[in-house]
Amino acid sequence: PHSPVHVEMAVTVTAFEVEELRKKLQETSLSDNEKKEIEEKMATRQKELEQLRSAKKSPGSITNPYSKSLYMRAAIKDVLSEDQGESLIGETIVVGGWVKTGRTADKGAFTFLEINDGSCPTSLQVLVKAEVENPDRIKQTGVCVVVEGELKAAPAESKQKTELHVTKMLHVGTCEAAAYPIAKSKLSLEFLREKIHLRVRTNTIAAIQRIRNCLAFATHRFFQESGFQYVHTPIITASDCEGAGEMFQITTMLAAAEEAGKKPPPTEEYIAGLKAAASAAGSKVADIKKASKEGSDAEKEKAKQDLKPALDELMAAKKAVEEAEAASKNVGGLPRTATGGIDYSSDFFGQPVNMTVSGQLQAEIYACAMT
Repeated sequence: PHSPVHVEMAVTVTAFEVEELRKKLQETSLSDNEKKEIEEKMATRQKELEQLRSAKKSPGSITNPYSKSLYMRAAIKDVLSEDQGESLIGETIVVGGWVKTGRTADKGAFTFLEINDGSCPTSLQVLVKAEVENPDRIKQTGVCVVVEGELKAAPAESKQKTELHVTKMLHVGTCEAAAYPIAKSKLSLEFLREKIHLRVRTNTIAAIQRIRNCLAFATHRFFQESGFQYVHTPIITASDCEGAGEMFQITTMLAAAEEAGKKPPPTEEYIAGLKAAASAAGSKVADIKKASKEGSDAEKEKAKQDLKPALDELMAAKKAVEEAEAASKNVGGLPRTATGGIDYSSDFFGQPVNMTVSGQLQAEIYACAMT
């Protein structure tokens, strides 16, 4: 059985496959066996398509499975699929989405909203009376609403066959029309690139996503039914397998290098001073240890208390020397090895790594082992 949420996608893909098989049957170069195989496959797909299209709709059957814990909302594509909602006329349903357009009528007595939840390109017309909700809160483009109401037949002159008459407003997320950047007018792709969090609400970007999703679904289905395995090949590699082009390197060192490059490297005099401080801290620890063995009882007790702070001071002094010596070898803010090469030991992966160009080689490994 097909989930109601995925029925429309399955109908689209299956109908496409049936049409492609029908076109292939018209090729004159096919043998009798090939024609028979295609006819059998087309008959199977046609049967699946008829079963999908004959699925009966009801408010319960179209409830989004991911909305059952809150509102019991139905996706607009499931409300409008196949018969544009005529089979649900008279039923009470819950829908939600963003207001595409809004207008008041009859001197503000009620508001018409076109709402879309992204499940399909088509919006659902919603009628909200003034006593249910203040028109000024909900008619702006970008407002988020969840509404409950009765689905009724739309007037004859309407573009849609059905519209929702709201009886209860379950949620309103207000939006300032002046600040909302996704206006009703057509927007350039350059502008949408700067509005990543909102651009998917536009018809263009949403249509591109639906096409890509449908193509990926059909491609995976074809290869799965043809006996292929889907393999995740490594994205990051430490090997330059092809050796013929530039690699895209991955590193976490550049941000720190930029900051380190702003500071002058430690001078020899500065490092010598740190070493002298470390030597003095070492002598202090040695004296305390000697007092703890050879001194009087009072001196031993005092030495015991002074030892840990002195050791901490010594470790901090040694660390300061190590960091200063490493920083003195930096070139361009990057740590260097004794030979002058970049020291990747402090990088995320501990070695130089790149974006892989060896996906084909990985596929060959799996093909040799699993076919």
